[in-house]
Amino acid sequence: MSIVGTRVVRVEDEKLITAGGTYVDDLKEEALAGAVHAVFVRSPIAHARIVGIDVEEARTAPGVVGVYTAADLDLEPGKAGPVAEPFLAKDVVRYVGEPVALVLAEERYQLADAAELVDVDYDPLDAVADFDTALADETLVFPDHGTNVVHTHGAEEFDDSVFEDCEVVVTEEILNQRVAPAPVEPRGASVAWGDDGRVTLWLSTQNAQIGRSIVAGALGIGEDLVRVIAPDVGGGFGAKIGADPEAVLLAWAAKRAGRAVRWAESRSENLTAMTHGRAQRNTVTIGGKRDGTVLAYRLDVLQDAGAYPRALFLPTLTELMAPGVYRFPVVQTRSRGVVTTTTPIAAYRGAGRPEATAAIERAIDLFAAEIGMDPADVRRVNFIRPEEFPYQTPTGGSYDTGEYAAALDKVLEAAGYARLREEQKKRREAGDPVALGLGIAAYVEITGGDAGGESGRVDVHPDGSVTAWTGSSPHGQGLGTSLAMLLSDQLGVPMDKITVRHGDTDEVPRAIGTFGSRSLQLGGSAIRRAAEEVVAQARQVAADLLEAAPDDLELDVERGVWQVRGAPSSTTLDWARVAAEADGFTADVWFGDGAPTFPFGAHLAVVEVDTETGKVRVLRLVALDDAGPIVNPLTFRGQRHGGLGQGIAQALLEVMSYDADGNPTTATLADYSFVTAPELPDFELVDMETPTTRNLLGVKGIGEAATIGSTPAVHNAVVDALAHLGVRHLDMPTTPLRVWTALNDARKAN
Repeated sequence: MSIVGTRVVRVEDEKLITAGGTYVDDLKEEALAGAVHAVFVRSPIAHARIVGIDVEEARTAPGVVGVYTAADLDLEPGKAGPVAEPFLAKDVVRYVGEPVALVLAEERYQLADAAELVDVDYDPLDAVADFDTALADETLVFPDHGTNVVHTHGAEEFDDSVFEDCEVVVTEEILNQRVAPAPVEPRGASVAWGDDGRVTLWLSTQNAQIGRSIVAGALGIGEDLVRVIAPDVGGGFGAKIGADPEAVLLAWAAKRAGRAVRWAESRSENLTAMTHGRAQRNTVTIGGKRDGTVLAYRLDVLQDAGAYPRALFLPTLTELMAPGVYRFPVVQTRSRGVVTTTTPIAAYRGAGRPEATAAIERAIDLFAAEIGMDPADVRRVNFIRPEEFPYQTPTGGSYDTGEYAAALDKVLEAAGYARLREEQKKRREAGDPVALGLGIAAYVEITGGDAGGESGRVDVHPDGSVTAWTGSSPHGQGLGTSLAMLLSDQLGVPMDKITVRHGDTDEVPRAIGTFGSRSLQLGGSAIRRAAEEVVAQARQVAADLLEAAPDDLELDVERGVWQVRGAPSSTTLDWARVAAEADGFTADVWFGDGAPTFPFGAHLAVVEVDTETGKVRVLRLVALDDAGPIVNPLTFRGQRHGGLGQGIAQALLEVMSYDADGNPTTATLADYSFVTAPELPDFELVDMETPTTRNLLGVKGIGEAATIGSTPAVHNAVVDALAHLGVRHLDMPTTPLRVWTALNDARKAN
């Protein structure tokens, strides 16, 4: 029996729940002995000219080793889209939290007092804190650029004739609010230069190798002079890809000071200075016939890039995935990105794809409400059919495999959809103040969409144990367990004799890392291919030992022995015997022939809304997330649970907001609302496995899928609960105040 597909407890967890993880701030490396500690002095103002910075008093404070401003740097500013992003603000600050100085001190407790002594004279400028202010161009974040628009893609003007034959056309503006990734472990870095001229950075990162490239490029040195190590990482959600500007500056400061440097940010610093996610305002227009057939769909994307446009690929991903799971004859898209005086936006779980799904799934519900048709039936009419795969979308996507109608039907059957609609009808007829809402979301997403490959190395040691090195960089997903399962299945080696290593650029020089749910389909395929090469090497050696032809040998993976095919009672050789004869086997490969895959699914949310208070309660969430064959159902389930929780959180309560002056109003955990156990139901998971042909394992990514489906499902459910009271749409998060306000507005309108 194969171990693949069985529930295996994560091998990573024993250390984490007993001795605890070793995170950047826990390191006791010899190279960090005597390290100084660092703190960034950050702007308290969203937009201002820097008139002057006085650091003299700070430099003489107890324990201070160095204080650095932009005037001290010999680093070229980084490139953020079409504008430059300085490592320390020089002439202008552009968001609350932008670093203006760096302080080093002997002890961590000395940092706060020393930072307070850095005297920055600011001359405030008008803030640009929202979409409309940015588009007005009355105040320019970058005057030399001439406009706050830093990204345009697609047609400048839309062709309205595509809606001429439509019986019904619906338009709505949909806000996908700004959220904070807020990993359990905030960002951190430790840096030490060696006598050999090499610098080592220990980073809380998803991509050690990308981090190495960023640091080397910024410092102007060869990548061979930079080593990046990712120890245990307490979550990333896309916001820890590579190395942030702070890491580069710490490496520069360590060189300048001649001391190792350690930095760990505070929680409030993380909320204001780490990149945020989402922040799109999308205008949807959908038109079609009263039988539910959609003839044309338009998505106009407006992306808030924050102060420095670090991730302008996000709106183009939203455009790519605009059609969702539907076979619309016409799809129009365009995107624009604007800079604002707020924290920069970058990848966050889903990165552009959740925004596309939120837009199309709200659009489908709006269209269904307009024509008086059940939203499930509208979806069935427009789904891409199984026989149409591989399917080329109007926006350039090449979907591999899908069973969209089957997925929705399984979810609705599991939920008892018809009975729920009957209950909803009874409550409405009775005038029940606690309204019942049902929300559907059908989704497809792209994983491994970066079109890169991944590295994998497998060594079988003379004692028969196995070490694997992966270019993927797990940070809580349980990938080490999954890779060990694949190796155990292929080699017949027990999992307790398999070690999986990652996250060190000296051990894994070439890699891309973890983002976009790419790890198993690319990193796993690389490990599979390396294992195949090891088996091929061992086959020849075992054949010589057994005095048989290589083609006559087989590896009995259940017993982990080599034997002559068809003669199980004959002499057998275990891995230790074969590997000892050859002094071990090794295979180092690059899997580069994979292609993006397209996981899909359907979610149904059932909510209750107290129409007297606006309070929303999620009663049920029935979810099907199809990512192909499942390696470990336990980790697969865990990824889905985490994604569902984050998706529900965005729909109900999470928002990173700013006032008109660009001041963050949710900058602490006292204000920024996280989802907790009381807000979550027991998830009802429905399984389906549709394999792909685009990698060696037939798998698709699962890391972001559940987030993508759950947010619009809950959002649709809240609107559905209020539809009979005249509420047509409301923006996320659907907080009690927002729901109560929408109900009052609807009552006044009627």
